[in-house]
Amino acid sequence: MKLAVFAYHDVGYECLRFLIEQSEEIVAVVTHEDDPDEEIWFRSVSDLARARHLPVYTPGSPNTPEFVGLIRGSAPDLILSFYYRRLLSKELLSLPRLGGVNLHGSLLPRYRGRSPVNWVLVNGETETGVTLHYMVEQADAGDIIAQRRVPIDIGDTALTLFHKVTAAGRELFEETFPLLKAGAAPRIPQDPRLATTFRGRRPEDGRVTWDEPATAIYNLVRAVTHPYPGAFTWINGHKLFIWQAAADSQRTTVHCQSSLPGTVQAVVPGSGVLVSTGDGSLLVSRAQFEGEKEMAADELAERQGIAVGAKLGE
Repeated sequence: MKLAVFAYHDVGYECLRFLIEQSEEIVAVVTHEDDPDEEIWFRSVSDLARARHLPVYTPGSPNTPEFVGLIRGSAPDLILSFYYRRLLSKELLSLPRLGGVNLHGSLLPRYRGRSPVNWVLVNGETETGVTLHYMVEQADAGDIIAQRRVPIDIGDTALTLFHKVTAAGRELFEETFPLLKAGAAPRIPQDPRLATTFRGRRPEDGRVTWDEPATAIYNLVRAVTHPYPGAFTWINGHKLFIWQAAADSQRTTVHCQSSLPGTVQAVVPGSGVLVSTGDGSLLVSRAQFEGEKEMAADELAERQGIAVGAKLGE
C-alpha cells in the first residue's frame, strides 16, 4: 500500500518512524519549513525522512493545483496526517482510494482546532486524549476511528502533557494501522452538539489577569511555560514572565491579609513571591524580567526591590 504522509512535530516524527520501521511504502512526506520565530524543541520529520531517502516536500500550501497534481502522480492508497498544520482540500482527500486519516490531540468532538494540549490545561481539564479520524473539509469533524484517553495530572505542563499525548498517539496508531490497511477501520460519526472548537494560541494570550482565581492563573502558567512563550504580567512598566507557580491550595500555607488582586502579599525565602488574586493567592516560584535571566522569584524580588504591597498588572 502506498502512503502519503503529512506530518510535523514529535507526533509526526513518531508515527512516521513507526511506518518506516514497518517497511511501509511511503511515496511522499509532506511537512513544514520551521518557523524562525518559533522555538523548535521537537524532532524534525524532514530530517528523519531525508535520512531514509524518502521524498520530502514543504509546500507553502498543499492545496495548489500543482501540488495536488504531484500527489496524484504518486498514486497513494491512503493519506495520513500527523500534526500537519494546514487543512487538506476536498480535491486532495479524494485522491486515495482509502481516503485521508488524521491523528488529533484531543478526545473529539471536544477541542477541535489548534493547540488542544495548551487549551485543556488553560481550562483546567483532568483528562484529554488522542483521536484517529477520517478527514473531511471541516477541521477535525470527520468520523472517528479510535480514541485513547490520557489523564492530566495537577503538575502537568504543556511539555509533559505533550509527551504523554505523543506516546498515546503512536500507540493508538500502531494498534489501528492494520485495520486502516485492510480498509476495515470503523466509522463513528461525531455528535456536532458536543463539539467545541479552539483557535491557535498567540504569545499575547499569556497575559495574566489577576482578577481571576489563583487556580485559573496557575493553569495558564503551566499551559504556556517553557518551551512555550510564557505567562506574563507587568510591574512598574516592565514585562515580567512567570514560568512556575502554584495556587495557594497546593503547596503554600502562608496566609496574609486580603488585598487587591495583583498585590504582593509576601516574599517567602526559598519559596517565592505570594500574590493575591481574585480568589486565593498565587505563589510565583520562577520568574524573569523580559531580556534578563530567569531566576527564583524570591531572589528576583530581593534584587529588584519588589516588596510587600507592590502591584502587578497594568
